[in-house]
Amino acid sequence: MQRPRLLLLTTAYSYRNEAFQAAAAKAGVEIVLGYDLPPEMQAQSRPQQAGWLGVDLEDPPAAAEVIAAYAAEEPLAAVLPVDDSGVVAAAAVAARLGLPYNAPAAAEAARDKYVMRTMMAAANVPCPWFRLFNTGDDLAAVAEQVPYPCVVKPTSLNGSRGVIRADTPQEFIARAGRLARLLGREFGPGPHPFLVESFIPGVEVALEGMLDGGALTVLALFDKPDPLDGPFFEETIYTTPSRLPQEVQDAIAACAGQAAAAIGLQTGPIHAELRVNEAGPWMLEIAGRSIGGLCGRTLRFDYGGAAMSLEELIVRQACGLPWQASSEGASASGVMMIPILEAGQLRAVTGVAEAEAVPGIEGVEISVALHHTVTPLPEGESYLGFIFARKETPAAVEASLREAHGKLRFTIVPEIDLSLGA
Repeated sequence: MQRPRLLLLTTAYSYRNEAFQAAAAKAGVEIVLGYDLPPEMQAQSRPQQAGWLGVDLEDPPAAAEVIAAYAAEEPLAAVLPVDDSGVVAAAAVAARLGLPYNAPAAAEAARDKYVMRTMMAAANVPCPWFRLFNTGDDLAAVAEQVPYPCVVKPTSLNGSRGVIRADTPQEFIARAGRLARLLGREFGPGPHPFLVESFIPGVEVALEGMLDGGALTVLALFDKPDPLDGPFFEETIYTTPSRLPQEVQDAIAACAGQAAAAIGLQTGPIHAELRVNEAGPWMLEIAGRSIGGLCGRTLRFDYGGAAMSLEELIVRQACGLPWQASSEGASASGVMMIPILEAGQLRAVTGVAEAEAVPGIEGVEISVALHHTVTPLPEGESYLGFIFARKETPAAVEASLREAHGKLRFTIVPEIDLSLGA
């Protein structure tokens, strides 16, 4: 029997390519990697020999055209995006080929925070006050129109890039200006749209789930024990299972399901970020893909007595294979995303062996190569690495992660700007 063929839309440098490839091999699925390449480089792709195809993820219709031509000779059973960059293209490809996936409009809403907010508000999903502005607007005038504290954020970047809290009109002007400069470097000369939202106090959680015909299965609910009060919003520790009361967890799941339905997500993985306070859960963002970075390594599921990874669940569902698995009875687990605290060149990392020796630690992975430049939030887009832990309780996991992080030392040397002028 011929193995199902899966197209995985990704970049050459995604954290998760290896995990998805391993998952496909275990599930008996043939995988073709759709790498994000500019049109001038796509002719170099040789999927029949090398197992990859060059596509332009920034141009979903063009990507769908290239993939349709390939699928005419090599039929595809499914298409999956690894990260946010491939979500819209995956929807365009699926629509073109009649493959199971989310509708293009839903995928676009999951990538555009303003569209997402608008659709969720229309469906009465609890979410912050919001309004769209433009970097060309008079920021002093805008500062008089928004509530405080507020949060400025880009409409399309991820990983908390460009997300900054402001508590006063003066702070707003400075921080919206900082966001404008970031957007200019990222996308070229403006003006560029940006969101202003009311700041929602409370604890923050992350929900990992799977949609099947619109029905949500919660795979994991992560607590974020470190406060995320700004001015920047760099995530550090995730632990699961959640320590929140069950009724609160149920309300969070209901809110996430409501948000997914509001923007039209119907199938595949979702990753949702919520705040919880005395008024209940508030939806911050929902993405039509699974958790980013290497954080998926924290999750293990039982499938008929065999261990299954998050990526394998996703691959199996996409290809129409049985995927329902249980996390009941699993030990607590967690991950720490090692923050970048200063800009410069990473020169040395010490203490890894000592960190790995901490009870409960399953691994320490430094993901930035030595002598590479690192940049903290709100401009940066990566972490120094990841620490993984597994113990009897979420509190014990958290303690092990903090102890292991305390043993690591990073030498970061500021770079000298040799350019002339401002």
